[in-house]
Amino acid sequence: MVAGQCDVEGILGFSSSMPNTKSAAKRLKQSEVRRVRNKAIKSRTKTEMKRVLDAVQSGDIAAAEANFKVAAKKLDQAGSQGVIHKNTAARHKSRLQRTIKAAKNGASKTA
Repeated sequence: MVAGQCDVEGILGFSSSMPNTKSAAKRLKQSEVRRVRNKAIKSRTKTEMKRVLDAVQSGDIAAAEANFKVAAKKLDQAGSQGVIHKNTAARHKSRLQRTIKAAKNGASKTA
């Protein structure tokens, strides 16, 4: 390897278009780190939302409300970090809360 060149393939673990400058190589590394981090955060928020919906489906309202607190926190964090838009986070929280409320009202009417 020539002095001044960056081994991007070794750092990233895959071969992509080779950057021509040091600054481009740095941006490529930063983009990869951010992509992996954003993917993990999005995955975690989706998992927490699924837990709320699964608890509602099974009829366990207390667990749904407990899981909602965790999901709301994860959604707020993702929104504040810019992984998802703040309005998207608010919309997901609103829909989850509405689902829990509907299940709670449905359970109280049948009981």
